[in-house]
Amino acid sequence: MIFVTSDNRFESDVLYVDKLVLVDVVAEWCRPCKEMRPIMEELAKTFAGKLIVGLIDLDSNPKTAKHYKIHSIPTFLLFKNGKLVEKIVGAHPMAEFVKHIEKHGSV
Repeated sequence: MIFVTSDNRFESDVLYVDKLVLVDVVAEWCRPCKEMRPIMEELAKTFAGKLIVGLIDLDSNPKTAKHYKIHSIPTFLLFKNGKLVEKIVGAHPMAEFVKHIEKHGSV
């Protein structure tokens, strides 16, 4: 399952979590973002219990986007113990995300 977060809930949803958290920064008008959704859903299923996958809308949450210097989307932010450990820009196949997740000890 994928959760939706916001500027107001980002700290509690992402930074205070003891699992890996992958945040997909999206916008309603972004076609590649929509194309990545099935991959995000599959990652959430594949790594259930080890990885939490979330979405944050770029247009509705400018504070978070500015803080993490999001200049293009889709952008994926991978957090471990509340720290940003990877910033992945652009659409990628699932295998690429698996490499990043495994690199940070989720599996």
